[in-house]
Order: sequence, then C-alpha cells, then structure tokens
Amino acid sequence: MADKERKRLLSKEQLRTLIQEENIKTTDDIQRVLKEMFGDVLQEALEAELGHSLGYEKNDAAGKETGNRRNGHSAKTVRSEFGDVELAIPRDRDGEFDPVIVKKHQKNVAGIE
Repeated sequence: MADKERKRLLSKEQLRTLIQEENIKTTDDIQRVLKEMFGDVLQEALEAELGHSLGYEKNDAAGKETGNRRNGHSAKTVRSEFGDVELAIPRDRDGEFDPVIVKKHQKNVAGIE
C-alpha cells in the first residue's frame, strides 16, 4: 500500500507551506487549521449553491438582468467534528434559496456525506 500514491488535495509543498505559515506544532494546531479549512469549504459551497440557484456567479453582469439577486448573508453557527463553525449563509432577494449542504434550521453538520 505504501507504493501506491493516493490522490492529494494539497501537494507536499503546499502542506509544508501551510504548516510553516500556520505555525503548526501540535495536534491541537492541526485541529484548529482543519476547523478553519472546513468552515472555508462550507462557506464556498454555500456561495456556489446560491450561484447555481440564481443561474449566475457573484459579480457577473448577467445577474443584473434577472429579477432575483443576492441579498447579503445571515450569520449561523453549526456544530462539526471540529467544533462550532461560524458561517455566513447567503440570501437571495426573493427568499427562494434553499441551501442543500447546510439546510435551513440545521445546526449539526457532523458526519456530512
């Protein structure tokens, strides 16, 4: 099994840079960085969901021609394997956006598949 290369999300060089920049020295430091990364990935997934729902990406000129637009964010705290994670749930003007990855009223995202 050691001979097989597994697919990496980050290269060894990127990981080394992350370790150095985040001053990772303990497993607690690793948990802190993973929590931040988990929150960042969830946030971007929510933004992508809204873009898909609206049919255009943020700052795309095509959005000005539609009736429904982005309309800020709502703060939400969810519980994960890494502890509490603060999110800014994107909203649309018409209130039609129904997120899938973190559903409305969902407070626990531990074990997301």
